[in-house]
Amino acid sequence: MSSSGKDLVEGSSSPTGTPSRYESQKRRDWNTFGQYLKNQRPPVPLSQCNCNHVLDFLRYLDQFGKTKVHLQGCMFYGQPEPPAPCTCPLRQAWGSLDALIGRLRAAYEENGGSPETNPFASGSIRVYLKEVRECQAKARGIPYKKKKKGTNQTKPNDESTSTIHFS
Repeated sequence: MSSSGKDLVEGSSSPTGTPSRYESQKRRDWNTFGQYLKNQRPPVPLSQCNCNHVLDFLRYLDQFGKTKVHLQGCMFYGQPEPPAPCTCPLRQAWGSLDALIGRLRAAYEENGGSPETNPFASGSIRVYLKEVRECQAKARGIPYKKKKKGTNQTKPNDESTSTIHFS
């Protein structure tokens, strides 16, 4: 396989040599996280970054989120498509945070970080993401069930139901 074919398989660049969308996003995310650490008071060197800094970064990103997450006291809590607006906060969607952590985890190691000290691979990050997923699912009334490997998501037979079914 040619080196450009290998690059396409790995997703690192197109035949013209420009970075793939994934690689561009990963670089942008990495630069954003680095800037976040620099803006801390006092600034945090990457070598001293730990999972608490990553968790703070994820919480910081919530202010830029576009996903309405209903609070337990909201009359629309548990409704996937509420009929009217409410004052509940906008947050980053779980899927966006999960993908972000995946890109930052890879970028950390590509930029010289050790897999053993990768703060993006910490168990506390996995726990946080799981809690965000469950909280957002409950707020929208959508149960998340762990899919068995090798099965596909199926569409419900009744289009009027609001629950996503997994086979």
